[in-house]
Amino acid sequence: MLSLSFYIGLILIGIFVGFVSGLLGVGGGFLMVPLQYFLFTSAGIDSTLAMVVSVATSLAIIIPTASSGAYRHQKVNKSIVKPGISLGIFGIIGSFCGGLVAVYIPVFALKVIFAILLIGIALNMVRESLKEESEDEDSEKNAKLSFNILTLACVGLAVGLLSGLLGIGGGIFIIPILTILFGFKLTKAIGTSSVYISLTAIGGVISYIISGWGVNPLPLALGYVSLLNWILIVIFSVPMASLGAKYAYKVPEKKLRIIFAILMIFIAIKMLGILPF
Repeated sequence: MLSLSFYIGLILIGIFVGFVSGLLGVGGGFLMVPLQYFLFTSAGIDSTLAMVVSVATSLAIIIPTASSGAYRHQKVNKSIVKPGISLGIFGIIGSFCGGLVAVYIPVFALKVIFAILLIGIALNMVRESLKEESEDEDSEKNAKLSFNILTLACVGLAVGLLSGLLGIGGGIFIIPILTILFGFKLTKAIGTSSVYISLTAIGGVISYIISGWGVNPLPLALGYVSLLNWILIVIFSVPMASLGAKYAYKVPEKKLRIIFAILMIFIAIKMLGILPF
């Protein structure tokens, strides 16, 4: 039923998204959702079903992909594990709730909010990058917020909610929060994000499996999660995430900030419907 190009497309998604996930500490959902959606609709699948399945499957793919990147990061920096898990516990709850309420929120409203947040964060990241000549090892002393149970809960739940709603790991939000508000070095924030999103996606996946149980007519599916997409993308995304995480420590932090900001602006423009895909 599905053409060869469909399978090739899934493989390419796995390669590209996996590398980006490991390099920038993001789940890659902002790429997986639209790319999977395009493949589904091009195969003649209803657009509404295609979007829901793309979001759910994206979260499922993020779990092993981000875990691979997190494993590589913690081999270099052990300090990422504790904050990542602490945030992730709250992220699981938030993502679960986001997946359950996703069908009740207008898609256009979500896109506008999402785009505004991304542009604001991206511009601030660029500003921070341009004004910094150097960053010392004690950057956390300049944190605007303390890393305590209250801030952990607020950040973890809020980003987790967005994760479940939009099918993203949450790295595009958690990394700027960790660097700007908590004073993390960017490489530490990326590693912490990898741990966080590998846990957070679990909550969203569970909610989409429950809500799609017996509803999704697509073959090889678990609720709204497409097992076919999951298998083919994960096979390639996991090793590429590990490779991307390795290169994250070879790229200067200022360049990583600029790359990250450009990606967020690109996503924001796409979410507003300005781009044709």
